[in-house]
Amino acid sequence: MKILMVCLGNICRSPLAEGVVRQLIAKENLDWEVASAGTGDWHVGQPADRRSIAVARHHGYDISAQRARLFQQRHFEEFDHILVMDKSNLRNVLNLALTEEQRQKVALFLKDGQEVTDPYFDDKLFNPVFLTIEDRAKELIVELIHSRK
Repeated sequence: MKILMVCLGNICRSPLAEGVVRQLIAKENLDWEVASAGTGDWHVGQPADRRSIAVARHHGYDISAQRARLFQQRHFEEFDHILVMDKSNLRNVLNLALTEEQRQKVALFLKDGQEVTDPYFDDKLFNPVFLTIEDRAKELIVELIHSRK
């Protein structure tokens, strides 16, 4: 299984989701892949935001080696699940989908139409955003394991 996490710049939320899910799937000995991308190209090639790196490290995750990349249409073919952090990213990704099959791969990361808050402009949001992502990542792994049975 291949999972892609998507946010706006691929430096705050989606790298956190990628790092948490990567570590959780390794812990479960799952042969899955996870990556992340952004719908905007401002940070391509750059590491995650220093605040995301710090909050991840504080909670036992290392995302320092990740580099931002731009979401591209080819990702629909490369990934089984494309999970986006907010409704704006959802619209941006769905606008690139060419088929219904591609659209079916895309969903919000959180349930029930909820969005992961973008912490970029408020340092105090990084820890609550991390905890939201970690909680959902744990649920997601269980859901995906059960969906494959």
